[in-house]
Amino acid sequence: MKKNSFFVTIVIVCALVAAYLIYYLILGNPSHFTDALKTKPKVGDYFGTAYVGGFVVPWLITLSIMVVTFIVERFFSLTKAKGTGNMNAFLLNVEHRLNDGNIDAAIDLCAKQRGTVANIIRAGLESFKKVRTEDRLQAELKLAEVKRTIEEATSVETPLLERNLIGLSTIASIATMVGLFGTVLGMIRAFAAMGAQGAASATELSIGISEALVNTALGILTAVIAIIFYNFFTNKVDTFIYTIDEAALNLVETLNTKFLGKVAA
Repeated sequence: MKKNSFFVTIVIVCALVAAYLIYYLILGNPSHFTDALKTKPKVGDYFGTAYVGGFVVPWLITLSIMVVTFIVERFFSLTKAKGTGNMNAFLLNVEHRLNDGNIDAAIDLCAKQRGTVANIIRAGLESFKKVRTEDRLQAELKLAEVKRTIEEATSVETPLLERNLIGLSTIASIATMVGLFGTVLGMIRAFAAMGAQGAASATELSIGISEALVNTALGILTAVIAIIFYNFFTNKVDTFIYTIDEAALNLVETLNTKFLGKVAA
């Protein structure tokens, strides 16, 4: 948990620094403007238009960078959680080893496969290997110990699958609001300038409105990307959890029937 908090803090700081560099060095490049004060972007120049969108733009860029970072991190982590080989083939091979009565071979397969499911199965197998030779324990108690170990391993592995999803969810919720906040500020500035200067031309008014709406566009785009990938990763995690539950159930039933000589209920 502390490690992930440190990671998130680093992401926020780096994203903020990168966003301001992008805002001032790229969007604020003098080549995008017709004046030295960088208040009049060239016609059709979206970089210049985004720059005059105001101080909210860097914050929206920060959120966008964080979304991209979390997406890349989740892809990497979930790919790693699958292990080194095909998941279905791995589970089938483990079952074959257990049916042959070779627990050590099944544990070796878990060590080679790695990943979330393999770690949980390995924990259950190692626990069973320890309690198997204890004659003082009844079969039900041995299975109970295995189940407890599997539950503990699952409680450790599951948060790793869900890590940073709350970040995507939060950004998806606030990005649009931040964009609207920037738009409102931009509209206030535009109409305040109109009130001070009197009647304004349609061209000047359209430019002011387009500058204000840049914030809304960035906010909506960031929120849409965050929502899409949040739902995508949530579905992936749900599939993982289902696989874990199914593998754990099959493991307990196999141990019960093959090693303890009892028929699973």
